[in-house]
Amino acid sequence: MRIIRRFTAEGQNPYVGLEFAQRNSEIRNPDGTSVFRQDGIAVPAEWSSVAVDILAQKYFRKSGVPQAGPDGKPLIDREGQPVLGGERDARQVFHRLAGCWTHWGERHGYFDSPADGSAFYDEICHMLAAQIAAPNSPQWFNTGLHYAYGLSGPAQGHYYIDARSGALTRATSAYERPQPSACFIQSVKDDLVNDGGIMDLWTREARIFKYGSGTGSNFSGLRGENEPLSGGGKSSGLMSFLKIGDRAAGAIKSGGTTRRAAKMVCLDLDHPDVMQFIRWKVVEEQKVAALVAGSRLGKRRL
Repeated sequence: MRIIRRFTAEGQNPYVGLEFAQRNSEIRNPDGTSVFRQDGIAVPAEWSSVAVDILAQKYFRKSGVPQAGPDGKPLIDREGQPVLGGERDARQVFHRLAGCWTHWGERHGYFDSPADGSAFYDEICHMLAAQIAAPNSPQWFNTGLHYAYGLSGPAQGHYYIDARSGALTRATSAYERPQPSACFIQSVKDDLVNDGGIMDLWTREARIFKYGSGTGSNFSGLRGENEPLSGGGKSSGLMSFLKIGDRAAGAIKSGGTTRRAAKMVCLDLDHPDVMQFIRWKVVEEQKVAALVAGSRLGKRRL
Protein backbone atom coordinates (compact mmCIF):
# COMPACT_ATOMS: atom_id res chain seq x y z
CA MET A 1 0.00 0.00 0.00
CA ARG A 2 1.03 3.58 -0.65
CA ILE A 3 -0.03 5.98 2.11
CA ILE A 4 -0.54 9.60 1.09
CA ARG A 5 -0.29 12.08 3.95
CA ARG A 6 -3.36 14.29 4.38
CA PHE A 7 -3.09 15.57 7.95
CA THR A 8 0.61 15.20 8.83
CA ALA A 9 4.05 16.02 7.45
CA GLU A 10 7.07 13.74 7.28
CA GLY A 11 9.44 14.23 10.20
CA GLN A 12 6.87 16.27 12.12
CA ASN A 13 4.99 15.34 15.29
CA PRO A 14 1.60 13.87 14.23
CA TYR A 15 -0.18 16.02 16.82
CA VAL A 16 0.96 19.36 15.39
CA GLY A 17 -2.04 21.71 15.44
CA LEU A 18 -3.83 19.69 18.14
CA GLU A 19 -3.83 21.04 21.67
CA PHE A 20 -3.74 18.63 24.62
CA ALA A 21 -5.03 19.53 28.09
CA GLN A 22 -5.13 18.06 31.60
CA ARG A 23 -8.63 16.89 32.49
CA ASN A 24 -10.33 15.02 35.31
CA SER A 25 -12.83 12.24 34.75
CA GLU A 26 -15.52 11.24 37.23
CA ILE A 27 -18.68 9.18 36.89
CA ARG A 28 -21.26 9.21 39.69
CA ASN A 29 -24.29 7.17 40.67
CA PRO A 30 -27.69 8.91 40.81
CA ASP A 31 -27.23 9.22 44.59
CA GLY A 32 -24.00 11.15 44.11
CA THR A 33 -21.57 8.42 45.11
CA SER A 34 -18.52 8.10 42.88
CA VAL A 35 -18.25 5.10 40.57
CA PHE A 36 -14.97 6.09 38.94
CA ARG A 37 -12.51 8.96 39.20
CA GLN A 38 -9.15 9.71 37.55
CA ASP A 39 -7.45 13.07 37.80
CA GLY A 40 -4.80 14.74 35.67
CA ILE A 41 -5.19 12.78 32.44
CA ALA A 42 -3.93 14.25 29.17
CA VAL A 43 -6.44 14.33 26.31
CA PRO A 44 -7.09 16.46 23.22
CA ALA A 45 -8.49 19.79 24.43
CA GLU A 46 -11.42 19.66 22.00
CA TRP A 47 -12.74 16.35 23.32
CA SER A 48 -16.09 16.42 25.10
CA SER A 49 -16.43 15.30 28.71
CA VAL A 50 -18.29 12.19 27.51
CA ALA A 51 -15.40 11.20 25.22
CA VAL A 52 -12.91 11.79 28.04
CA ASP A 53 -14.96 9.68 30.48
CA ILE A 54 -15.28 6.81 28.00
CA LEU A 55 -11.55 6.81 27.27
CA ALA A 56 -10.52 7.05 30.92
CA GLN A 57 -13.08 4.66 32.38
CA LYS A 58 -13.29 2.01 29.70
CA TYR A 59 -10.31 2.15 27.35
CA PHE A 60 -7.32 3.17 29.46
CA ARG A 61 -5.30 0.12 30.51
CA LYS A 62 -5.42 0.15 34.32
CA SER A 63 -2.30 -1.92 35.11
CA GLY A 64 1.00 -3.18 33.73
CA VAL A 65 1.94 0.09 32.00
CA PRO A 66 5.46 1.48 32.68
CA GLN A 67 5.15 4.89 34.34
CA ALA A 68 7.15 7.98 33.42
CA GLY A 69 8.19 10.98 35.51
CA PRO A 70 7.61 14.67 34.72
CA ASP A 71 10.76 14.63 32.57
CA GLY A 72 9.38 11.80 30.48
CA LYS A 73 11.95 9.29 31.70
CA PRO A 74 10.80 5.84 32.98
CA LEU A 75 10.32 5.59 36.76
CA ILE A 76 12.40 2.89 38.47
CA ASP A 77 11.76 1.43 41.95
CA ARG A 78 14.36 0.58 44.61
CA GLU A 79 14.95 -2.85 43.11
CA GLY A 80 15.69 -1.33 39.73
CA GLN A 81 12.38 -2.49 38.26
CA PRO A 82 10.08 -0.21 36.25
CA VAL A 83 7.19 1.30 38.18
CA LEU A 84 3.93 0.01 36.70
CA GLY A 85 0.48 1.53 36.69
CA GLY A 86 -2.24 2.58 34.26
CA GLU A 87 -2.43 4.69 31.13
CA ARG A 88 -2.84 8.40 31.84
CA ASP A 89 -2.36 10.03 28.44
CA ALA A 90 -4.51 9.60 25.35
CA ARG A 91 -1.32 9.57 23.28
CA GLN A 92 -0.33 6.31 24.99
CA VAL A 93 -3.52 4.75 23.61
CA PHE A 94 -3.05 6.28 20.16
CA HIS A 95 0.53 4.96 20.07
CA ARG A 96 -0.33 1.40 21.05
CA LEU A 97 -3.13 1.27 18.48
CA ALA A 98 -1.37 2.95 15.55
CA GLY A 99 1.98 1.44 16.47
CA CYS A 100 0.62 -2.09 16.64
CA TRP A 101 -1.27 -1.77 13.35
CA THR A 102 1.86 -0.38 11.70
CA HIS A 103 3.96 -3.19 13.17
CA TRP A 104 1.57 -5.81 11.81
CA GLY A 105 1.51 -4.09 8.42
CA GLU A 106 5.30 -4.02 8.20
CA ARG A 107 5.65 -7.62 9.36
CA HIS A 108 3.22 -8.89 6.73
CA GLY A 109 4.42 -6.68 3.89
CA TYR A 110 1.42 -4.40 3.58
CA PHE A 111 3.39 -1.21 2.85
CA ASP A 112 5.26 -0.37 -0.35
CA SER A 113 8.11 1.19 1.63
CA PRO A 114 9.16 2.10 5.20
CA ALA A 115 8.05 5.67 4.45
CA ASP A 116 4.52 4.42 3.84
CA GLY A 117 4.54 2.66 7.20
CA SER A 118 5.71 5.84 8.91
CA ALA A 119 3.02 7.86 7.14
CA PHE A 120 0.37 5.33 8.16
CA TYR A 121 1.40 5.60 11.83
CA ASP A 122 1.38 9.40 11.82
CA GLU A 123 -1.93 9.67 9.98
CA ILE A 124 -3.68 7.21 12.29
CA CYS A 125 -2.38 8.98 15.43
CA HIS A 126 -3.62 12.32 14.14
CA MET A 127 -7.02 10.99 13.04
CA LEU A 128 -7.62 9.29 16.40
CA ALA A 129 -6.73 12.46 18.31
CA ALA A 130 -8.85 14.67 16.02
CA GLN A 131 -11.78 12.18 16.14
CA ILE A 132 -11.71 11.86 12.36
CA ALA A 133 -11.73 8.08 12.68
CA ALA A 134 -12.01 5.52 15.47
CA PRO A 135 -11.91 1.72 15.76
CA ASN A 136 -14.43 -0.47 17.55
CA SER A 137 -14.32 -1.04 21.31
CA PRO A 138 -12.28 -4.30 21.37
CA GLN A 139 -9.49 -2.52 19.51
CA TRP A 140 -9.36 0.18 22.18
CA PHE A 141 -9.46 -2.48 24.92
CA ASN A 142 -7.00 -5.05 23.54
CA THR A 143 -4.83 -3.93 20.64
CA GLY A 144 -1.18 -3.12 21.26
CA LEU A 145 -0.92 -4.18 24.91
CA HIS A 146 1.76 -6.73 24.02
CA TYR A 147 3.35 -4.50 21.38
CA ALA A 148 3.56 -1.35 23.51
CA TYR A 149 3.98 -2.71 27.04
CA GLY A 150 5.09 -6.33 26.60
CA LEU A 151 2.03 -7.62 28.46
CA SER A 152 1.59 -11.36 28.35
CA GLY A 153 -0.75 -13.89 29.88
CA PRO A 154 -2.08 -17.43 29.53
CA ALA A 155 -4.06 -18.31 26.43
CA GLN A 156 -7.84 -17.82 26.70
CA GLY A 157 -9.00 -20.23 24.00
CA HIS A 158 -8.73 -17.89 21.00
CA TYR A 159 -7.76 -19.01 17.51
CA TYR A 160 -6.16 -17.18 14.59
CA ILE A 161 -5.30 -17.87 10.97
CA ASP A 162 -1.55 -18.27 10.49
CA ALA A 163 -0.62 -15.82 7.73
CA ARG A 164 2.03 -18.11 6.24
CA SER A 165 0.37 -21.52 6.35
CA GLY A 166 -3.26 -20.42 6.25
CA ALA A 167 -3.99 -22.91 9.04
CA LEU A 168 -6.35 -22.29 11.94
CA THR A 169 -4.04 -22.06 14.97
CA ARG A 170 -4.71 -21.89 18.68
CA ALA A 171 -3.24 -18.77 20.31
CA THR A 172 -0.62 -19.27 23.02
CA SER A 173 -0.97 -15.83 24.63
CA ALA A 174 -3.86 -13.64 25.68
CA TYR A 175 -2.21 -10.44 24.44
CA GLU A 176 0.14 -11.16 21.54
CA ARG A 177 -2.80 -11.93 19.24
CA PRO A 178 -5.68 -9.97 20.79
CA GLN A 179 -9.40 -10.14 20.11
CA PRO A 180 -10.00 -7.06 17.95
CA SER A 181 -13.41 -7.94 16.48
CA ALA A 182 -16.62 -6.51 17.89
CA CYS A 183 -19.65 -8.68 17.12
CA PHE A 184 -20.14 -12.42 16.78
CA ILE A 185 -23.03 -14.65 15.76
CA GLN A 186 -22.69 -18.08 17.37
CA SER A 187 -24.58 -21.29 16.73
CA VAL A 188 -25.91 -23.53 19.49
CA LYS A 189 -26.87 -27.21 19.32
CA ASP A 190 -29.65 -28.93 21.26
CA ASP A 191 -27.03 -30.61 23.45
CA LEU A 192 -26.28 -29.92 27.09
CA VAL A 193 -22.52 -30.36 27.57
CA ASN A 194 -20.75 -31.32 24.33
CA ASP A 195 -18.86 -28.97 21.99
CA GLY A 196 -21.24 -26.55 20.34
CA GLY A 197 -23.94 -27.26 22.92
CA ILE A 198 -25.71 -25.07 25.46
CA MET A 199 -23.12 -25.01 28.26
CA ASP A 200 -20.30 -24.72 25.76
CA LEU A 201 -21.99 -21.61 24.37
CA TRP A 202 -21.82 -19.89 27.78
CA THR A 203 -18.05 -20.52 27.85
CA ARG A 204 -17.60 -19.16 24.33
CA GLU A 205 -19.74 -16.13 25.16
CA ALA A 206 -17.77 -15.45 28.35
CA ARG A 207 -14.53 -15.45 26.33
CA ILE A 208 -15.98 -12.91 23.90
CA PHE A 209 -17.50 -10.75 26.66
CA LYS A 210 -14.25 -10.66 28.65
CA TYR A 211 -12.44 -8.93 25.80
CA GLY A 212 -15.09 -6.33 25.08
CA SER A 213 -17.23 -7.84 22.30
CA GLY A 214 -20.88 -8.78 21.94
CA THR A 215 -22.52 -11.95 20.70
CA GLY A 216 -25.87 -13.22 19.47
CA SER A 217 -27.50 -16.58 18.76
CA ASN A 218 -30.71 -18.04 17.40
CA PHE A 219 -31.98 -20.56 19.96
CA SER A 220 -34.75 -22.03 17.81
CA GLY A 221 -33.03 -25.43 17.65
CA LEU A 222 -33.43 -26.02 21.39
CA ARG A 223 -36.32 -28.09 22.65
CA GLY A 224 -39.25 -26.39 24.35
CA GLU A 225 -40.39 -26.96 27.91
CA ASN A 226 -41.58 -30.52 28.69
CA GLU A 227 -40.46 -31.96 25.34
CA PRO A 228 -39.10 -35.51 25.77
CA LEU A 229 -35.40 -36.22 26.39
CA SER A 230 -33.51 -39.32 25.24
CA GLY A 231 -33.12 -40.48 28.85
CA GLY A 232 -36.87 -40.55 29.37
CA GLY A 233 -37.23 -37.23 31.15
CA LYS A 234 -38.57 -33.92 29.95
CA SER A 235 -36.72 -30.79 28.91
CA SER A 236 -36.42 -27.84 31.30
CA GLY A 237 -37.19 -25.65 28.32
CA LEU A 238 -35.49 -22.88 26.45
CA MET A 239 -36.25 -20.19 29.03
CA SER A 240 -34.42 -21.99 31.84
CA PHE A 241 -31.20 -21.92 29.82
CA LEU A 242 -31.67 -18.36 28.59
CA LYS A 243 -31.83 -17.16 32.18
CA ILE A 244 -28.38 -18.70 32.77
CA GLY A 245 -26.99 -16.86 29.75
CA ASP A 246 -28.64 -13.62 30.83
CA ARG A 247 -27.12 -13.80 34.32
CA ALA A 248 -23.69 -14.66 32.91
CA ALA A 249 -23.77 -11.68 30.53
CA GLY A 250 -24.82 -9.38 33.38
CA ALA A 251 -21.99 -10.62 35.62
CA ILE A 252 -19.08 -10.15 33.21
CA LYS A 253 -17.38 -6.76 32.97
CA SER A 254 -16.78 -6.28 29.28
CA GLY A 255 -13.15 -5.46 28.60
CA GLY A 256 -12.39 -5.82 32.32
CA THR A 257 -13.89 -2.42 33.21
CA THR A 258 -17.46 -1.36 34.03
CA ARG A 259 -19.40 -1.90 30.83
CA ARG A 260 -21.57 -5.03 30.88
CA ALA A 261 -21.63 -7.55 28.08
CA ALA A 262 -23.90 -7.14 25.04
CA LYS A 263 -26.02 -10.20 24.18
CA MET A 264 -28.62 -10.72 21.46
CA VAL A 265 -31.15 -13.58 21.49
CA CYS A 266 -33.36 -14.61 18.56
CA LEU A 267 -36.19 -17.14 18.40
CA ASP A 268 -38.32 -18.27 15.44
CA LEU A 269 -42.06 -17.64 15.73
CA ASP A 270 -42.91 -21.34 15.47
CA HIS A 271 -40.92 -22.35 18.58
CA PRO A 272 -43.10 -23.88 21.35
CA ASP A 273 -41.79 -21.39 23.94
CA VAL A 274 -42.13 -18.27 21.80
CA MET A 275 -44.88 -16.68 23.92
CA GLN A 276 -42.83 -17.11 27.11
CA PHE A 277 -39.88 -15.63 25.24
CA ILE A 278 -41.90 -12.59 24.12
CA ARG A 279 -43.31 -12.01 27.59
CA TRP A 280 -39.93 -12.45 29.31
CA LYS A 281 -38.80 -8.84 28.96
CA VAL A 282 -42.30 -7.57 29.70
CA VAL A 283 -42.26 -9.43 33.03
CA GLU A 284 -38.78 -8.07 33.85
CA GLU A 285 -40.01 -4.53 33.14
CA GLN A 286 -43.02 -5.17 35.40
CA LYS A 287 -40.63 -6.19 38.19
CA VAL A 288 -38.78 -2.90 37.80
CA ALA A 289 -42.07 -0.96 37.86
CA ALA A 290 -43.12 -2.81 41.02
CA LEU A 291 -39.80 -2.02 42.71
CA VAL A 292 -40.12 1.66 41.81
CA ALA A 293 -43.72 1.83 43.01
CA GLY A 294 -42.84 0.03 46.25
CA SER A 295 -39.87 2.32 46.84
CA ARG A 296 -42.01 5.43 46.36
CA LEU A 297 -44.74 4.05 48.62
CA GLY A 298 -42.24 3.21 51.33
CA LYS A 299 -40.63 6.64 51.09
CA ARG A 300 -44.04 8.31 51.44
CA ARG A 301 -45.28 6.15 54.35
CA LEU A 302 -42.16 5.43 56.42
